[in-house]
Amino acid sequence: MAPNPPGADTGSVTVRACAKINLYLHVAGKRADGYHELDSLIVFAGTGDVVVLESAGDLTFNAAGPRGADVPPGDDNLVMKAARTLAAHANVRHGARIVLEKHLPAASGIGGGSADAAAALIGLRALWGLDIATQELCDIGLALGADVPICVHGQAAFVGGIGEVFAPVPALPPCWFVLANPGVPVETARVFARRTGAFSAPAPFRSSPEDAAAFAALLRGRRNDLAEPAQAIAPVIGDALRALESCDGALLARMSGSGATCFALFGTEAEARAAARHLRQRQSGWWIEAAPLLSDTAGFQG
Repeated sequence: MAPNPPGADTGSVTVRACAKINLYLHVAGKRADGYHELDSLIVFAGTGDVVVLESAGDLTFNAAGPRGADVPPGDDNLVMKAARTLAAHANVRHGARIVLEKHLPAASGIGGGSADAAAALIGLRALWGLDIATQELCDIGLALGADVPICVHGQAAFVGGIGEVFAPVPALPPCWFVLANPGVPVETARVFARRTGAFSAPAPFRSSPEDAAAFAALLRGRRNDLAEPAQAIAPVIGDALRALESCDGALLARMSGSGATCFALFGTEAEARAAARHLRQRQSGWWIEAAPLLSDTAGFQG
């Protein structure tokens, strides 16, 4: 999620806010403050939103793009909350004109709002010339939402704590996703409230899977602990999983985050794009995208 350099003439920065995918998600415990301890492998897919920031005297925000109408206006959205939080933290007196080109569905388990907030933090750091390390941006982002720190980090990681603890992952093989969202927003708090049963042990792995099929086999030994409660709230998630599982070449189908977006893992671009075309013909009202796994797992930035 690295920004382009500020334009010499326009004073502008553009940051891509990529979709976050939980390849597995174990709920490992519950803290005294009510937050849950998690263990998850989070990666990023090559599709998402775009945040454009330009120098201005005041902070302003506008949402555009095919899903711009789904974004809350003014200070009710995470992008403006992120901008105001960073400005207060760094004692910044000037502003920015922020435009969000929205493509990802809202409340969908792939970090759309969190990725947008993270992109705003990263872009404003560049636009305002702030000497703030990435870890400090992650700490600022945690106050905005549990997924914001990993989106600031912007690289594949095993994620623990409530979302703020990162550990590097071994090299992952090239692979593609088909993402399918059936158009039903799912509130994360409701999903966690419906989760019952024992907690799951953390399950990070050290070895690098040799190919996409081996990667899928490794992931099948893990799960998403929120899938069952999410489907109880929105049964159409089960329809999305079954549709993805039925696609030729699908190696694994699973829900991401707290839903409702689901994904299937594929070994090749051709298989993923063919599956996406097939699903769009069957489910014209769903949001469906084929996208590659972004391969940057170089570790921490700061």
